[in-house]
Amino acid sequence: MPGNPPDYLFATDAIGRFATMSAVLALLWYGAGNVRTDRSAVARLALTASAVLVLWFAVAYWLGAANFFWAGANPLAPTIALAIIAPTILGAWLFLRSSAAGPLIDAIPLSWFVAAQFYRVIGGVFIWLWIDGRLPWQFAAPAGIGDVLTGVLAVWLVIQGPVTRKAARAWNWFGALDLVIAVTMGAITSPGAAQLLAFDTPNLLISAYPLVLIPTFIVPLSIILHVLCLWKLRRMAAHGPSEVAIQAA
Repeated sequence: MPGNPPDYLFATDAIGRFATMSAVLALLWYGAGNVRTDRSAVARLALTASAVLVLWFAVAYWLGAANFFWAGANPLAPTIALAIIAPTILGAWLFLRSSAAGPLIDAIPLSWFVAAQFYRVIGGVFIWLWIDGRLPWQFAAPAGIGDVLTGVLAVWLVIQGPVTRKAARAWNWFGALDLVIAVTMGAITSPGAAQLLAFDTPNLLISAYPLVLIPTFIVPLSIILHVLCLWKLRRMAAHGPSEVAIQAA
């Protein structure tokens, strides 16, 4: 199998997939059930978004398992980059252009948006893979540490209780910056035109199944969640109080 992934990576991947899908579907359907206006339109949006989410994952899973993204086969093909950029832009645009998006976002507690990304702690597997000699440290260290901190801080913010919009916004930018750094370091440590580091130990495992599902599904989905959370904060700043209690309703 390309990349020679260790057995423990498959278990980690399964846990990460389950946690990510569960968190996003919970956001959608809690919001749909909690909305006060345009209930039918919001329900249709939640149903459509859920179906697209499942289809997106199925395609990413199928292509990943088929070694479509494997950098060892064609290092110059920007397949992973396209798999990150295209779904992020298209997904956010299609969701936000819906007239029901606003009511749905308003109906989801801010705490849920923050806590939903607890699954980011799964990025700690990068650190273990580095220690195991399977990933270059230039990628694994910043990506792994940043992901774990994002997930831990998400839980910590919710446990602490009331938090200002400023704190929630800072967490969002931190989490988004972590993703930007991880993607950038992934590109410059992987075989291809952008590689600048880790020539002795290139970042091949990130393009192999099952680890490839992180950049091709979890990363773009996480970016979209950050965008939606920042949008909610903007809407709250325009219509809500200055203090936000991010306790789950």
